[in-house]
Amino acid sequence: MDALRLLAIARKEAIQLRRDPRSLALAFVLPAFMLLFFGYAITWDVKDIRLALLDQDGSGRSRELVQAFEASGYFRVVETPERAAAADELLRRGRVLGVLQIPPGFARELGAGRAAPVQLLLDGGDANTATIALGYAEAIVARFSQDARLQGRQLAIPARAETRVWYNPTLESRNMIVPGLIAVIMSIIAAMLTALTIAREWERGTMEQLAATPVHRLEVVLGKLLPYIAIGMFDVVVAVLAGLVVFGVPFRGNALLLAALTLLFLVGALGLGIFISALLRSQVLAMQTAMVATYLPALLLSGFLFDIGGMPPVLRALTYVIPARYFVTVTRGVFLKGVGAEALWLQAMSMALFAALGLGLAVRAFRKEIG
Repeated sequence: MDALRLLAIARKEAIQLRRDPRSLALAFVLPAFMLLFFGYAITWDVKDIRLALLDQDGSGRSRELVQAFEASGYFRVVETPERAAAADELLRRGRVLGVLQIPPGFARELGAGRAAPVQLLLDGGDANTATIALGYAEAIVARFSQDARLQGRQLAIPARAETRVWYNPTLESRNMIVPGLIAVIMSIIAAMLTALTIAREWERGTMEQLAATPVHRLEVVLGKLLPYIAIGMFDVVVAVLAGLVVFGVPFRGNALLLAALTLLFLVGALGLGIFISALLRSQVLAMQTAMVATYLPALLLSGFLFDIGGMPPVLRALTYVIPARYFVTVTRGVFLKGVGAEALWLQAMSMALFAALGLGLAVRAFRKEIG
């Protein structure tokens, strides 16, 4: 392999890339747009839950409970119906997401040290929101009950679990979404970028000229990959900085480790794009195929949106051949946990295999097509 020939091919590819507005937009504009759009649009945090308050007790203690709900930042009382039927109608029409009903005698039962039931009706049409809201409400009521025991001088509080959340103590979904989003975006963009390169040669009629040059097929493939590797690494650096500055995601790991594993992943994804491009010879068809081959698997089967452990066995087995699965684990582990190579060796080996496979398929397809 000759380094000068390799650099000459890379320079030629960079010049062609610079003259192609579509590829430039795909390389720089689309990743930034996807990161900002999905970073802000995708969230599992539930806040500002609209409540209807049916306070049938009207006591100071009931108002304290309502204040505890509103002070949490998760609930907001927007309606105060006087009858249960009116509250149910508000819930049915979707005006509120829940109804907090405090029965008569709430303060009296609480003062006597007896159980004082409170009812929270939730709209189960959105099961995820209802489940999260229920957890919030139970925590608020438990804290209110604990404070009531202390105020009543009943200091013998039963044993309770003291929980701590590591790595994401505020449970901000953005801290988990943004690192995973970087992996998903790069898996899509990388394959789509190189999906155009060989097809562009065929459509412009320059493939025969390229085939006639005295260079090894591996040199051609690597030469075409180099500009896109540089672009991919640049995109990742920008995405990491955006995660830190724009989204406030903590970065606790080793930047060099992330760079090395990113390089492995990019080689595999870019090689896959060249493989698709060499087979199809059409820029439009190659881009569409690369989009289908990377977008849905990376989005749905990588663990980015859905927990892999909760998937059916068949889909769970399928995730092992989705490269984005391993890169999502890497980005989240490095960002949030600060893990090192000793914890990511399986992901590193899997992505090294993916890189070798992607590069091998690209060289084989290129040799076959021009042969």
